[in-house]
Amino acid sequence: MNSIKSYISKYEHYFSNRRFIGEVLVAFGLLLISLVVNFYAGVYATEKASNFVSDIILSNIRVFDVDTIFVWGPVVFWAYIAILCLKEPRRIPFVLKSIALFVLIRSVFISMTHIGPFPDHLVLTSNTRMVKDFTFGGDLFFSAHTGLPFLMAMVFYKNVRLRVLFMLTAVFFGIIVLLAHRHYSIDVLSAFFITYAIFHIAEIFFKWDLRVFDEGLPMVKS
Repeated sequence: MNSIKSYISKYEHYFSNRRFIGEVLVAFGLLLISLVVNFYAGVYATEKASNFVSDIILSNIRVFDVDTIFVWGPVVFWAYIAILCLKEPRRIPFVLKSIALFVLIRSVFISMTHIGPFPDHLVLTSNTRMVKDFTFGGDLFFSAHTGLPFLMAMVFYKNVRLRVLFMLTAVFFGIIVLLAHRHYSIDVLSAFFITYAIFHIAEIFFKWDLRVFDEGLPMVKS
């Protein structure tokens, strides 16, 4: 009962602050825009996709049937991120804005890179509608499966357990997309470096949100 009262008090504190409410709305708006841009960038990249290229890893291993993990692994991961944000609403603006920035920057990359998918890649069957809306086939560079968990590792860096968990998740998903031949090895490896840069851009662009993420809002209603 006390924990419920604590959550209610926490939400009253944050959502009575006008700036916080505004930043949450901006964050959701940016995320929505980024997803729309990502959709059209993915469609464009798939339509313009050219021939495949050889790969040091994909050319030397067979395709593995990791369909379920490829599709549902990220669903479980993002459900967990949602829970973390709902438990601590101060996390919402910075997490959402960082994700939106990641998606927007990745949309630029996939629009510029038109390498075709590896010929024997795994054909996904799990939840076809969701796959169709978020995985297009030509949206290869760089891997979101790898990059987004690594981004969360950077966002939650001060929490050692979450940092390690998300870093391991990034590596695990990177292995999964390679086993499925859904990404080239360069898509996976580059994701770590590009995502690291994206996080530091987010630190610059969203300073207020990061401060609230780390410290919370002062206990004074605005």
